[in-house]
Amino acid sequence: MSYNAARHLSLSDAKTENYLAGISALEIQDLFLEILNNGVHGFCFSLYAEGQQPGDRVSEEQVRRRMQILKSHTRWIRSFSCTEDNELIPKVAKELGLKTMVGAWLGKDPEVNEREINGLIELAKAGLVDIAAVGNEVMYRKDLSEEELLHFIHRVKQAIPEIPVGYVDAYYEFSLRPKITEACDVILANCYPFWEGCPFEYSLDYMKKMVQQAEQAANGKMVIVTETGWPSQGENLKGAQPSENNALGYFINTQMWSLDEDVPVFYFSSFDESWKVGAEGDVGAYWGIWDKDEQLKFQNR
Repeated sequence: MSYNAARHLSLSDAKTENYLAGISALEIQDLFLEILNNGVHGFCFSLYAEGQQPGDRVSEEQVRRRMQILKSHTRWIRSFSCTEDNELIPKVAKELGLKTMVGAWLGKDPEVNEREINGLIELAKAGLVDIAAVGNEVMYRKDLSEEELLHFIHRVKQAIPEIPVGYVDAYYEFSLRPKITEACDVILANCYPFWEGCPFEYSLDYMKKMVQQAEQAANGKMVIVTETGWPSQGENLKGAQPSENNALGYFINTQMWSLDEDVPVFYFSSFDESWKVGAEGDVGAYWGIWDKDEQLKFQNR
C-alpha cells in the first residue's frame, strides 16, 4: 500500500502522543511481549515464504505452520484473496479457532474477479467467513468504476445476507465515495501514517485522525482498521523513518490505543515478505512482526 506520500491530513495541529513516554527500553520490551501474549485483535496474514510470490502454489502445511505461530497472539486473521491457495487461510484459521475477515481481490481482469467473488461466496457458505471484504483499494488503484464495485458488493450481500460485507480502502475514500460507504455493512479502513510521510512522534495522533475521518463518513456504522503498520527497515519517506525502534513503538502505540478506545485493528503485517519490494521500495519487505524466517522481531534488544 502506498499513497505516494500524499498527505491527506495536516500535521500542523498533531500531538506527540505516545504510550512509551517515560518508560525504559526493558519496560518497552516487556510491554511488547505482554501485548502479544495477551493477544491482539487481528493480523493480516502473510502467505508467502522466502522465494515465493503471488501466483506461486502454497501448501496447506505452510499455511498451518504460520497460523500455528499466530494463533495464540490474535483473535482474527485477515486474508486478501480467495484463489491461488489463499482459500486455505480461512480454512486453517477456523480449524484453529480463529475468526476470519476474508477478502476477494478485485482488479482489471473480469475472469479473475469472477473467480474471486465466487470463491468468497463459497467460503462464506461453508462457514469460513465472519466478515466478507469485497475488494481491496480498488478505488485507490482505479481498477474498477464505482458502479462495477457496487455491483460486486450487492451481489455478495445478496448471496450471503447473514454475514457482514464491506469494502477495504484508504480511510479518506469513504468520505469521497458515499455510495460505496452506504452499500457497506462495515467500513474497512486502511490507515498508514507512514505512507503519508508522517514522522513517528506524531504517528499515533495522525492515525487517530484517519480513523475519525472514516468514522464521520461511516455515519454510525462500525469502522474497522483493516491495515496499519510501520516498517522496521528501508528508506525514509519524507519525515517517516523506518527503524526497529519506530516499528516496535508504532505497534505498541496502536495496540494500546486499540484497547483503550475499543477500536478493532488488523495489524499489517504478520511476517516479512521479500517479494513486496518493488512498487513500495525496499521498505515493502519489512512490515512484519515476525521476520521472513518466521522469527519474532524486536527481541533481545
